[in-house]
Amino acid sequence: MGLGKQSKTLTKSQIEMVSTYLRSKRNGLRNQTIFLLSVKSGLRSKEISQLQWSEVMNSDGQIDDVISLTNKTSKGRSGRIIPLNKDVRRNLIEMLEEVGSVDPNSSVIRTERSGSTSSQTIVNMFQSWYQKLGLVGCSSHSGRRTFITETSKKISTVGGSLRDVQMMVGHSSLQTTQRYIESDSDSQRKVVGLL
Repeated sequence: MGLGKQSKTLTKSQIEMVSTYLRSKRNGLRNQTIFLLSVKSGLRSKEISQLQWSEVMNSDGQIDDVISLTNKTSKGRSGRIIPLNKDVRRNLIEMLEEVGSVDPNSSVIRTERSGSTSSQTIVNMFQSWYQKLGLVGCSSHSGRRTFITETSKKISTVGGSLRDVQMMVGHSSLQTTQRYIESDSDSQRKVVGLL
């Protein structure tokens, strides 16, 4: 993808702003969870819309420590295991407590009129949120790009590599993962300064 054609990534303060804004509005818990599944788990809109409770619950019916994304939910054959971020996990626990018992095969994300939602609805929600908040150049893919960029920056500090990021986001090639990573001019200046 050429420069300027990709969705913008979000800064830490923008993530906090969007998250706080969504939680304060109608359907706040659901909408904040949608946003967090994108920015803190790297899920695509399709994956958010098709995520089932069985993919986030353990055998005891509690929220697990991982998302076990199936091939059916993901794009192509990119089913994978994604460690569950503490904020996402907390929201999922709260959602589960609100609804009580759930059918493990039912959708995590529901609308008021339906037990599920479409990926296009999720895309439209992101577009509306970012437009209301004045975030130009952001789309439903901004959270995923942010997740990939941020995990790529930090993965080596915990002994991992870009291959680990590739596995978490379900890309078949490392080159695809690399195209998602936003460059950081401050880091480039710092590393050249070390030479």
